[in-house]
Amino acid sequence: MPRFKLTLEYDGTGLVGWQRQDNGPSIQALLEAAAFRLSGQPVEVVAAGRTDAGVHATGQVAHLDLERQLGTDAVRDGLNYWLRGDEGWSAVAVLAAEPVSDDFHARFSATGRRYLYRILNRRPPAVLERNHVWWVARPLDAAAMHEAAQLLLGHHDFSTFRAAECQAASPAKTLDRLDVQRFGDEIQVIAAARSFLHHQVRNMVGSLKLVGEGKWRPADMRRALDARDRRNGGPTAPAGGLYLTEVVY
Repeated sequence: MPRFKLTLEYDGTGLVGWQRQDNGPSIQALLEAAAFRLSGQPVEVVAAGRTDAGVHATGQVAHLDLERQLGTDAVRDGLNYWLRGDEGWSAVAVLAAEPVSDDFHARFSATGRRYLYRILNRRPPAVLERNHVWWVARPLDAAAMHEAAQLLLGHHDFSTFRAAECQAASPAKTLDRLDVQRFGDEIQVIAAARSFLHHQVRNMVGSLKLVGEGKWRPADMRRALDARDRRNGGPTAPAGGLYLTEVVY
């Protein structure tokens, strides 16, 4: 049975996240419905990471097995055709489809993941991108945020930035990159690691915001990390500013 690797883009606004759930539409359910229409058979679609409700992706990766022999363009275009809603557009798009070996697994074969978090830092509210950025009206010091972010790099117990419902076996992760840069009114936070804890990126960004506002000093970020207690961390940043941009294999 041919296996295909899919590269995906999606707008998580109004969706319950990647995983199938009973309380609303998910990315997985939309893709599996499209794959069923394309192949005529039930299909499971497995992702590199289960993004939360409201989180977006420009480079999510998934795999599926199809019983029909189809070319890569036919898989990509066929899935996109069935993903389109009544108005001719979809929240999910297949950017590329490529054949892979049977032992390829979108999640377990991955060696790295990269996320982008976008903060719109200006007095006027976000209008066109209100579900795609975190609007922060108070001026933020991006340089101080970047300085604080560097104190989290390396292998640590990230319990302070771990959601209570996280199912990871261990809170220990290795953070390879956490950069903060300003581009006009937008502050971008780029995070890279082999894998992340549930809400880890959003919780780190929420703490970095406190540094940017002057409520924390950069050194307070390290003290929060060393506390290994979620109560010592900052707020969880909203889901709408987060994007899964790349999965490395």
